Amino acid sequence: MRTRLAIKLHSLLERHFPERRVFLKSDNDTRFIRLSSETQLFAVAGVAVIVGWTTVATAILLMDSIGSGNFREQAKRDQATYQDRLNILSTERDSRAHEALAAQDRFNAALEQISAMQSELLASENRRRELETGIEVIQTTLRATMKQREDARTELAKMQQDGGDSDMYMASAAAPQQMGFMTEALVRTAEERDQIAANAQNALDQRDELELEIQLMQERSDEIFRQLEEAMVISVEPLDKMFRQAGMPTDRIIEEVRRGYSGMGGPLTPLSFSTRGEDLTPDEIRANTLLQQMDQLNLYRIAAEKAPFASPVNSVVRFTSGFGTRRDPKTGGRRMHNGVDFAGATGTDIFATADGVVTHAGWQSGFGRLVKIRHAFGIETLYAHNTKIRVKVGQRVSRGDHIADMGSTGRSTGTHLHYEVRANGKPVNPMTYIKAARNVF
Repeated sequence: MRTRLAIKLHSLLERHFPERRVFLKSDNDTRFIRLSSETQLFAVAGVAVIVGWTTVATAILLMDSIGSGNFREQAKRDQATYQDRLNILSTERDSRAHEALAAQDRFNAALEQISAMQSELLASENRRRELETGIEVIQTTLRATMKQREDARTELAKMQQDGGDSDMYMASAAAPQQMGFMTEALVRTAEERDQIAANAQNALDQRDELELEIQLMQERSDEIFRQLEEAMVISVEPLDKMFRQAGMPTDRIIEEVRRGYSGMGGPLTPLSFSTRGEDLTPDEIRANTLLQQMDQLNLYRIAAEKAPFASPVNSVVRFTSGFGTRRDPKTGGRRMHNGVDFAGATGTDIFATADGVVTHAGWQSGFGRLVKIRHAFGIETLYAHNTKIRVKVGQRVSRGDHIADMGSTGRSTGTHLHYEVRANGKPVNPMTYIKAARNVF
């Protein structure tokens, strides 16, 4: 059976690949090589495999080359888009910085206006009290004058009842000197009565004028109160919103600042109007409320100086890396980035973002030349890869002080600032604070 099948296959191959002989002739001899059908079949199959493999490999290389070119072009386009986006962000940051400076100027102007209004309010309150005292004196004088007038009228009526015309005539005939004295007394009494009436009318006129003046002063005081209350709302609300957006509890922050400034004679001691044991008037209640709000505004301003709401660089820089997981620029692996990076020119000024005390100013592995500042509320800021440090450990700095120059020391691929914010030892996103203060400072 097997032999018969082999014969059929051989016949089929003979039909397509007949046996061939290749003759090799030399000077002395002639030889030949017999190519059977099976050999030809294997040769053709081998050639086909080689040709097919060559074709597929060539196609794969061409596709890979085309794809690589497309990827490079796409990478270039993405890089150009990223660069344009960075330029737009830089322009927007500069614009926000100018807006913040303008907002700070408006804020300072509002505080100056509030101070002037407060002085005017206190002067108005003193003037009102003086007018009230004057009215009381005038009313007392008026009551005494009216009493004297009534006494004079009573005395005159009594004198008229004690003696008639006949008696007066007899008395005048009997004692002309006494009659003349009585006449003079009556004339003086009439003149005093008229004078008292004139004084009473003048007192009433003065009272009306004083009441009108008091009414005008009250309207002026209401206007001052309204402007002060509006100014307080405009000034306090942005600061409160800034702290809340930064995740800082305002009640605890304000209480902590108040405890730090609670000494006698301190700038934050609340003022109040003395009541002399009497109930507070509506104006005194409003004034005390405004004074408390001014005290709270001052506490907010002090707290804002102690928290890192400012930007560490004021020059034109690029925001090259954000907070969170990223591709490590050295190893290419994924790892956590605990801060933000600002790339700029070597020597760019770096500023403290809040009031605090320098706890480290020197070399630290990985960070290069590093500055650490401890602030209030358990916050610490780090400024790494500096080329030069301008502060010392233990030095107290204020927001905006020049503390270092930008460089590329430590584990760095180029000149930049690595900026970190840590709250109670835990890294947080620094842009949370910077963005929260964007419309305030």
